[in-house]
Amino acid sequence: MLCFPNAKINIGLNITEKRPDHYHNIETVFYPIPLTDILEILKSDNRTGKKAKLVITGMDIPGDMESNLCIKAYHLLDVDYHLPPVKIYLHKIIPTGAGLGGGSSDGAFTLTLLNQLFELNLSYQQLNSYAIQLGSDCPFFINNTPSFGTEKGNALKSLELDISGYYFVLIKPPVFIKTAEAYKGVKPRKPEQSINDLVKLPVTQWKNKVVNDFEQTILVQYPPIKKIKDELYNLGATYAAMTGSGAAVYGLFEKKVDLKNIVGQEFCWAEYL
Repeated sequence: MLCFPNAKINIGLNITEKRPDHYHNIETVFYPIPLTDILEILKSDNRTGKKAKLVITGMDIPGDMESNLCIKAYHLLDVDYHLPPVKIYLHKIIPTGAGLGGGSSDGAFTLTLLNQLFELNLSYQQLNSYAIQLGSDCPFFINNTPSFGTEKGNALKSLELDISGYYFVLIKPPVFIKTAEAYKGVKPRKPEQSINDLVKLPVTQWKNKVVNDFEQTILVQYPPIKKIKDELYNLGATYAAMTGSGAAVYGLFEKKVDLKNIVGQEFCWAEYL
């Protein structure tokens, strides 16, 4: 079976407090975008001795295979449902270390695909419960609709938000930012106004109001990221921001723009939403 795990962007991200478990509470809006990986799962004869074999093509993924969320998703379900052996083929297009949730999406879509392939008849609530065990961003990709996220980002509330019609530009410089590193530079704070309310304003009013707290330090530590954001605004972006803890930056434009003067070694993806 074949599917296409998509990326997400964060529209605003406030880090509100540090938790007793040393994680952080946040508030953010998750929004799905049609930049996708390609994921296929096939039943296997298990000649390798491993119940789940992962084959990755496309972009490189740091870390060993067993730490990949696709493998972890299989093992989570295998404990409870004793799944038959599988081969998992992942063609990686969404860049890693970008704040786009690509790995989380792959893991969540693996849960959904295994549910279909082996007719487990898991409900949304059950899939969501497994997704939470994989990672904080994974539950979003089970429902995969615009959502307001709180706590660690895993407490989700559906949100009526539509930015279709904008020309969307996504650029990631050749920089890899670890989430733990990004959190070290941030001081939690309670926002004066919730992002949940601010995104209800017209997009033309988002600039300097809908903010990503990570930008305070990341844009200083990584000048190429700040340069991209500045150049998107110079090109006429209605709104531009870093997504997640970086390093990708996106811009919303009212019309298609020429990017040849700002794109070099960066990953770039652009299309109308």
